[in-house]
Amino acid sequence: MVDHLANTEINSQRIAAVENCFGASGQPLALPGRVLLGEGILTKECRKKPKPRIFFLFNDILVYGSIVINKRKYNSQHIIPLEDVTLETLPDTLQMKNRWMIKTSKKSFVVSAASLTERKEWISHLEECIRHLLTKTGRQPSTEHAAPWIPDKATDICMRCTQTKFSTLTRRHHCRKCGFVVCADCSRQRFLMPRLSPKPLRVCNLCYRQLLAEKKKEAEADLRQTEPICSAVQGYEPSSGDDSDKSDDDKADQWPADTEFYTSPVSWSSFHS
Repeated sequence: MVDHLANTEINSQRIAAVENCFGASGQPLALPGRVLLGEGILTKECRKKPKPRIFFLFNDILVYGSIVINKRKYNSQHIIPLEDVTLETLPDTLQMKNRWMIKTSKKSFVVSAASLTERKEWISHLEECIRHLLTKTGRQPSTEHAAPWIPDKATDICMRCTQTKFSTLTRRHHCRKCGFVVCADCSRQRFLMPRLSPKPLRVCNLCYRQLLAEKKKEAEADLRQTEPICSAVQGYEPSSGDDSDKSDDDKADQWPADTEFYTSPVSWSSFHS
């Protein structure tokens, strides 16, 4: 079906319509062989509170953005290559139903659908596209995923020291390694994680120590591999390396019972069913 629709005029028109809705703030989406399979509104669990987001499923990417005017204008466009996506079904909570996690190497987040049927349709279409892409490219499913951020309202105290209470003056921060909500004293360190960003990112003290230990192990392993080569080359001296060139057992509290969540009347819409 995808091959049949790839170069049709109706597919080109639908992709152009999505581009127009994002306007100048979005990236071009039309590519040879790319097919728009469907769209729908899902609730994305964001840092502050769950928010409605528009999602577009293509045969090779997942695109989502903020809704300015439904069916007419969107912004904050995000493009996720499907080859990097892994899905995980999550249990319902008292506040949110039909949840699942979209995991990638750079960002992981939780979404929920308006009904169980809609969730099944989304997951089915996503898994089919991912399976087709991996078969086509010969790649293995991704095993490294970024940790999802714990929502701010999930806890009133630092999830590391469990002492600092958050307030208007005491800000919440997120560790980019484990996603925990932490205070400033528990997250003063920065660490370079190239998979996530070209700049050092904020991490909690526990993750910082773990990352340092992993880095030390990698350096020792590299040194052991280099030593036989060094001894075989007369006069060789290794470099000093001084060249210089933004989850432990803690558990998040339950979400407040008075939190309001978005319920969408718009279900999954398949263009080519």
